[in-house]
Amino acid sequence: MGIKGLQSFVQNSCSNVCSTVNLRTLAARHKSSNPESSPTIVVDAMGCLRTWYTPNDWVHGGQWKEYLCSLQTFISAFQAAGIRLVFIFDGVIEKTKREEWVKRRLRDNNEISKIFDFIKANGQQPGRNMFFIPSGISTFTKSALKSLGQEVILSHVEGDYEVAAYGLQHQCLGILGEDSDYLIFNTVPYFSVSKLCLASLETIMYLRENLCRELSLRLSDLPLLACLLGNDVIPEKMVACFQRKCMASYPLRNSDQNRRAQVIRAVAAFISNLQHSQHGLSQVECMLPHWFDKTLLQKGIALYILPQQNSPWLSELPQGNAERNIIESVVCPYKDIVQTALSKRCKGEMAGVCKILLTGETDCSNTLEDEHDSEIMGQALIYRPVRQHVYAILLGNGNASPDTCPVVKEWYVYPGNRLLQPDIVQAVPLSIAGGAPSIRNLWMANSPDIQSERFYAYFACFQIENFTDELKALEPCLAAVCCLLIYIAVQVVSVSQKDVEAFLAQVLCLPGKSAGQLKSLQLLQVESRAVHLAFLFLRGINTVLLVNSACGSPFNKMDLMPWNTFDGKLFHQKYLQCHGGSSLEEILEGNEPLILLFKKLMKIVCDVCATKNRILQDTKRRLGRSFAGHQQQARFSHQNQHRPYHGRNQRHHFPRHDHPFEGERPETEFHTGQWAEERQERWDDDSYAYDRSHPGQASRRRGHRGKGSQYLKST
Repeated sequence: MGIKGLQSFVQNSCSNVCSTVNLRTLAARHKSSNPESSPTIVVDAMGCLRTWYTPNDWVHGGQWKEYLCSLQTFISAFQAAGIRLVFIFDGVIEKTKREEWVKRRLRDNNEISKIFDFIKANGQQPGRNMFFIPSGISTFTKSALKSLGQEVILSHVEGDYEVAAYGLQHQCLGILGEDSDYLIFNTVPYFSVSKLCLASLETIMYLRENLCRELSLRLSDLPLLACLLGNDVIPEKMVACFQRKCMASYPLRNSDQNRRAQVIRAVAAFISNLQHSQHGLSQVECMLPHWFDKTLLQKGIALYILPQQNSPWLSELPQGNAERNIIESVVCPYKDIVQTALSKRCKGEMAGVCKILLTGETDCSNTLEDEHDSEIMGQALIYRPVRQHVYAILLGNGNASPDTCPVVKEWYVYPGNRLLQPDIVQAVPLSIAGGAPSIRNLWMANSPDIQSERFYAYFACFQIENFTDELKALEPCLAAVCCLLIYIAVQVVSVSQKDVEAFLAQVLCLPGKSAGQLKSLQLLQVESRAVHLAFLFLRGINTVLLVNSACGSPFNKMDLMPWNTFDGKLFHQKYLQCHGGSSLEEILEGNEPLILLFKKLMKIVCDVCATKNRILQDTKRRLGRSFAGHQQQARFSHQNQHRPYHGRNQRHHFPRHDHPFEGERPETEFHTGQWAEERQERWDDDSYAYDRSHPGQASRRRGHRGKGSQYLKST
């Protein structure tokens, strides 16, 4: 939730509320007094995402290997101090919070528009003051933390409530986050993640008792204070008139403080003079507008009262079991499927699928997309046909009748959508000969052929099920990327062959680069279209994960994660090279095995697109002068440099995930994939089909504007 201005008020006007502490020292004290238990800090994961994303580059689509290293460094610092971490993520958006969620999404749209305006005007990434966290980071972070051996929990209720309740129930050392609501909950100490020095584990601890002394309040008064200052339940505009009355009744002697500080002190002074009972609320209600919903005040206070706690302001608290309420309200007709989903959900898995199964509703926040780019429709709309198939898998197909097919409410952000109400989206059954497999079979069957059915259903969601065998023959991450690129190319007619080449080049080069190498990549300019495409692909990875979960996980989820499939800066480099006229040898860094594999993958993508009547055009986009002028010098430099041995003839290996990624050493994650000889021979024949019939391919492959793909089968 959060109370506007409260944390800055505490930091700037209440020095006795903020205390510098060393978490290592606190942990040592805890161990000495509680030798049987490990000191535990519960982490508000959503509130820490911005702090964890330490890479300087963010506009290109995310630096995911760097981000993974950042998480590893964070965890290692606490492990060295003997501190156990438990990460809690938001699992729901309360209905009472939807209005505020919509406001934030619309506000973010304006910020995104400014980001694209800056890029177009300057050809560079904006400063950190315009920072917009890469989309999908919450989903990816859950998987990253689990791969690093951490405990991840998805909340059943509002995330900050569950964090506060968990900390109190498990007698944690404290809460780590950045949300002023933790000043309100009567729970364990609250530590600031933004003030945390990772090297020393020093940070700021906020003392609720001292805040109460500063404002002449009791701990039980803080929930009422939060409501009257305005939060996500009671917007500030609803209590603005009340706040003005308080300021008039309780003028401050010291007027040097800013207006928000004056409001906080005046409202606190009003509360301190109230009778501490539910009857005291009637005095508050007298000062509120006649149209104010009085029950909101009680609901708002109740949201801060943790299990086994009471409030003098309320006669009774709403009772209920969150999980039981969820089960009773599900839309999925299969209770065993719901129980399976719930058990996975508690562990931070299958969040998107669970939301659909349990509520028939789904939402997705903003991503970087250029609303003025008329060539690319809203990303949410591009992937909607895939989601419609997922809805049919999860909720049934209503006997394939349009009148009885289930529908899902989508709160998806895309250009032109004011989010006044959810889009009502109908499930669309998979068109599979013999009928689509049931969700029970996909999730629970153990028959020998079920894995093939899962793959078939997966590719059917992207409408390329007839090419299942060809795609399954590829390494998993390459199969998923090729599937996604085929879908994007078919759906977005402005996507050119050069765009696809850039995506494939980056996924092929990615495994051979460490986080440090990716960090040191230098880009001469930033192209707004490349940014747009990067986030279209990133949204696609989120969609891929949703489909994979719905279809019973034919792929290992870790093979699909962006640190194995995508790097924003690397893609941007390949985009500039592909559209700037670089040779294939330059783009793939002189690595002959990669060049061979690249041709095979391009041929698969182009051939499948051709069956969909989509011929990729070999069209180069005009780039800014800074990069185009650099190309001739770059080509000369590449042709004359001494290439390292590993960059010329090494076998290219893709990641397996038997153990988590470790720091700056991604090579520990890679080992040789076992390619069948006959499969290799088949692709070898295909990859040279174009070269044999077009001897001048190497010199002509950069093509002419509007020329069709040279990777298609020759006739």
